Amino acid sequence: MVNTSLSIIPFGGVRENGKNMYAVTVNDEIYILDAGLKYPETDLLGVDVVVPDFNYLIDHADQVVGVFLTHGHADSIGALPYLLEALRVPVFGTEFTLALAKEQVAKRPSLSDFNDYNVITPDSVVEFGKTKVSFFSTTHSIPESVGIVLETEYGQVVYTGDFKFDNTAQVPYKTDYARLTQIGQRGVLALLADSNGVELPGESANESAIDEFVFQTFRENADRRIIVATVASNVQRIQEVINASFQTGRKIAISGNDLEQVVKTALDSKRLQLPTSYNKLFTNIKNLKSVEPNKLVILETGKMGEPIRDLWRMANGDDRYVSFNDKDLIFIATTPSVASESIMAKTRDMIFRRGANVISIKDHVHSSGHASQNDLQFMLNFMKPTYFFPVSGEYRVFSVADFLAQEVGIKKENIFLSMKGDQYKLNPETKQFKLEDSFEVDDTMIDGSGNTDVGNIVLRDRKMLSEDGVVIAAATIDRKKKKVVAAPRITTRGFIFVKTNRDLIHDSAKAMVDQIELYLANSEDFDWNDLKSGVKEALSKFFYEKTKRRPVVMPVVMEVNQNRRPNNKKKGDNASAKKEAAEDTKKPAGSKNRKPRQRVKSTPRSIRPKKETMEKINAQLAERKQLEENNV
Repeated sequence: MVNTSLSIIPFGGVRENGKNMYAVTVNDEIYILDAGLKYPETDLLGVDVVVPDFNYLIDHADQVVGVFLTHGHADSIGALPYLLEALRVPVFGTEFTLALAKEQVAKRPSLSDFNDYNVITPDSVVEFGKTKVSFFSTTHSIPESVGIVLETEYGQVVYTGDFKFDNTAQVPYKTDYARLTQIGQRGVLALLADSNGVELPGESANESAIDEFVFQTFRENADRRIIVATVASNVQRIQEVINASFQTGRKIAISGNDLEQVVKTALDSKRLQLPTSYNKLFTNIKNLKSVEPNKLVILETGKMGEPIRDLWRMANGDDRYVSFNDKDLIFIATTPSVASESIMAKTRDMIFRRGANVISIKDHVHSSGHASQNDLQFMLNFMKPTYFFPVSGEYRVFSVADFLAQEVGIKKENIFLSMKGDQYKLNPETKQFKLEDSFEVDDTMIDGSGNTDVGNIVLRDRKMLSEDGVVIAAATIDRKKKKVVAAPRITTRGFIFVKTNRDLIHDSAKAMVDQIELYLANSEDFDWNDLKSGVKEALSKFFYEKTKRRPVVMPVVMEVNQNRRPNNKKKGDNASAKKEAAEDTKKPAGSKNRKPRQRVKSTPRSIRPKKETMEKINAQLAERKQLEENNV
């Protein structure tokens, strides 16, 4: 068998939106290109984000050279903290990309001491033996985006990252066309190119046209308060909102911690350009009442930089500072992901119910940070690759990219519509890639604090809870008598309406008793787990037969106390106790004139004597005290 010299493995970003991550192995070195996340689909209940599975890389940790980042969006840097927790490897990126990456990494306490960041520029060349890593400027909706070139002894492997072509783009968004020509002239073995935007025909609008549209929207709604929903890391869109706000005499309030952090980072690194007199441009979100509504812009984004769910909360009246009314314009300055389309439609409906108006940028201009059909073919003509790997998109866009590549002369057999975990290995003698030794790469689903992978079992239970509810069944048993001593208590939530299904509850309790007593009668070695599993299975089967639904069944089986403390007192003990108590009350030597100390025990409220009885007792005590004093 011929030894493999070079291989390409996608860990994400193929047949899905987001989660870009690709590994290129050159001899015994692994180069990781991007480490992104994606936002969950609607059926991933409770999941915050999804990141790639790193198990293969962990198993080959000694071969990993580093992580090379193309830009600062979450789909390229969002999984970096989770990767670095597993692999402490160097990270390479432009200054602004690393600034955003550091903010993400700093959120993980376990990475507080990590500082292996390496700043590169589009002109940088990083050498690793015979392999060189170089870069080229691309146009995207965030500054300092780059593509990556692996110059190997077997040929060049090029990864574009997210890109588009825009002849009106300014530094630091401008594409270096001369560099693209230079790379293509050297010959490209394999091209991994962004194909996410090729499904829709036509050209994407250039940013100068979008900038003009944003300004016109602000000017035409001069009598309204404007709430702008955007992705936190879309720095170009934020710049356009700043420009339009200044030109129309409005103040900007920022809603969302992620957005605040991105704006601060962009300002500190001078990637956001502010007008000369910008001191009074921003106002605190807490001081909205101090600004006239028609002189205010609220720039909004949500958790992880995704604006739609926070927009939903505002439309629902659950936000602390912002609620919509008929004098508001909601300007959606982002294109929602496929996973957010349904919630976006519901959010717009709720906004209209509040009386506010909605303008979505995608309904007026074709705005995209990804390559159009012409852009992809343009890139293919620059690079002239032998092999083409569409990346950063779902299968349907890969199919379009396949057709577009064939139109410019790429052979059908040299176009690979890959899946996660596919290994495309190069035969160094024939210079041909072949798919072999593929492995399964699962999604890692991050929930809540982000400490653990949720897993498919938890998601299945959440789905069952959301659809069929839960049943809690509690019973008490006596193992010695081998029977149930307390009737089961059946409690349901989200399953059935108990008042109209009392017979079902009664029959389910009987089914539980039958299962428990059957187990107690036939089991030689008692095991609590076996008992509960049997009850769970029996009740699940019972409920499905009766209702055709599968609620989550939680059995609770308790046992009567078999180890009560025995009473070891023997007859005569009371008399002995009385004798000891009498001896204790005797006066010690030398205390002839000391009065005995009386201890009065408190009586529980429920058995205290009546008022008349208490008065009689107090009179007797006073009489006894007088007698004692007379004796003295």
